[in-house]
Amino acid sequence: MSVTADTVRKIARLARIAVTDDEVPGLTEQLNGILGWIEQLGEVDTTGVAPMASVMPGQLRWREDVVTDGGIAEKVLANAPDAASGFFAVPKVIE
Repeated sequence: MSVTADTVRKIARLARIAVTDDEVPGLTEQLNGILGWIEQLGEVDTTGVAPMASVMPGQLRWREDVVTDGGIAEKVLANAPDAASGFFAVPKVIE
């Protein structure tokens, strides 16, 4: 697959990027290079390679899935401009 100058202009218009006519040839060459690299990746034999989410091995730490109040209501309300009975107090907006 190759990218033409018209395709670069269309991509720039869709992405709302201002591209001058002088920049189009360079961008065409760069996009064709990127697509060439992608085609090379498609040629790699990945038979027997397990899919992975990260190159670093690791396990997620599990915790019990329970609902709590967080236990930090006082800390949360400490920065509130106005608090009443453990809740944020806001001015009335509807008469």
